[in-house]
Amino acid sequence: MSKASEFIEALRRLEESGDVEPMARLFAPDAELSNSTISRPLHGPDGARNFWRSYRHTFGEVRSEFRCVVESDEAAILEWTSRGKLSHGGEFSYDGVSVIEHPAGAIRRFKAYFDPRALGLQLEHAA
Repeated sequence: MSKASEFIEALRRLEESGDVEPMARLFAPDAELSNSTISRPLHGPDGARNFWRSYRHTFGEVRSEFRCVVESDEAAILEWTSRGKLSHGGEFSYDGVSVIEHPAGAIRRFKAYFDPRALGLQLEHAA
């Protein structure tokens, strides 16, 4: 199974059940995780647990769909849309791109790019 496929499968499990362990196991001990809303990257499997737990708790329900996945032996780029419901019941949708670097098999670097203003406005209107 490709690293992109493993990542997508772990994300589906996280989004459906909240289980962060399959995702955390994908990350190397020295991995770095970040996105547009984090001021400092998180590191390693523990950082991955915190990163993905925070992601999942932001929403009441969430499901990501992938439009384009490009992968080499060392990296993957995933274009996605995430949709769902906020904890207050309001609906949301936002688009982004994730870059996953996995030169030695385990993920060494994860970075998600999206417009935090677009998501932030949806979160504010639902509050």
